[in-house]
Amino acid sequence: MISAEGLSRTYTSRAGKVDAVHEVNLTVDAGQVVGFLGPNGAGKTTTVRMLTTLLDPTAGRATVAGFDVVRQRAEVRRRIGYVSQASSFVPQRIGDELRTQARLHGLSARQAAARTAELAERFDLTGVLDRSALRVSGGQRRRFDLALGLVHRPEVLFLDEPTAGLDPHSRAELWQLLRELRATQGTSVFLTTHYLDEADALCDRVVVINAGRIVADDTSDALKEQLGGDVVVLETDQLGAASAVVAAELPGCAVDTAPGRVRFQIDHAQRRLPGLLRELDRAGVALTSVSVKRPTLDDVFLRLTGHVTGSPLRTEVAA
Repeated sequence: MISAEGLSRTYTSRAGKVDAVHEVNLTVDAGQVVGFLGPNGAGKTTTVRMLTTLLDPTAGRATVAGFDVVRQRAEVRRRIGYVSQASSFVPQRIGDELRTQARLHGLSARQAAARTAELAERFDLTGVLDRSALRVSGGQRRRFDLALGLVHRPEVLFLDEPTAGLDPHSRAELWQLLRELRATQGTSVFLTTHYLDEADALCDRVVVINAGRIVADDTSDALKEQLGGDVVVLETDQLGAASAVVAAELPGCAVDTAPGRVRFQIDHAQRRLPGLLRELDRAGVALTSVSVKRPTLDDVFLRLTGHVTGSPLRTEVAA
């Protein structure tokens, strides 16, 4: 459904050329849900804009649903749905906008009315069809966005941060809708998100981009398995002293600090931790708690990008 080979986008600024996306290779098969992850400014939105024909690549090529995104953009647009980061703020009534978009995609008036009713039922919008998108909740507005993206039954659906700003209940509702969509229609979904639990729960594969380059492409389970080891989190107010003891006792171990905690990864934590805790005690480091867990997708993301989820990498010209 999606194939990209050497896809690149370079911008020229006063400082010189900037590779927003550099030689990206990726594939998405029919019916797959693929998560596209990366820090802010890593090239996610630029890549999506190229795949959805909104931005021409500088080099490389890509096809979506079998059509070239540059030479056959009209054919691509007929076959894709795109839900951007920004929610719909159209003043029209939700029902009117769904019918209008259906007509623009070639449905007759009768077909457009039937499709609107079908989407309203699927996305729990029946009770708000007479309201403007400006007068509904954030969760309802996001479901309306998804309905708009699906009005013409696209083969491929692009979702750019679809649950950004939603409360946990609305996020869970949207997850369920996406699961049903894949199960009932076999739609391929290309999803960018900062919520790694979302990617873990929904996606068949996870692709990680960093500084414009693909750095990982596999299932989330496989990526976590590659990371190996146990993740240890020490909660303490003495970050400097705790980090120094960990570095001395576990040479070569990468230590990540954040307010109130020190995190690192080691093999056989159950065997090695007691000695480390004794040394921390000798150094006078007071610990609030100690936790040990298997690696998560957050740990994979941190290892691959050096950033926590949602943190900025650099300023991207068109992201």
